[in-house]
Amino acid sequence: MFKSIANYCKSCYDELVHKVTWPTRKELTQSAVLVLTASLIIAIIVWLMDIAFKAVMSLVYPN
Repeated sequence: MFKSIANYCKSCYDELVHKVTWPTRKELTQSAVLVLTASLIIAIIVWLMDIAFKAVMSLVYPN
C-alpha cells in the first residue's frame, strides 16, 4: 500500500515538474487583470439589478 502511495506521489511530482506548462509572469498578470475586471463588471451589474429590484418593490409595497 505504501509503495503505491509513493509511486502516486512520484508520478504527481514528475507531471508537475516536467509535463505541466506553467504560465509566464506576463500571462499570469494578464489573466489576473481579466478576472478582476470581469468580477468587477459582474458585481456592478448585480448591484444595479438590486437597485432596480428595490425600486420596483418599493412601488409594490410602499412604506
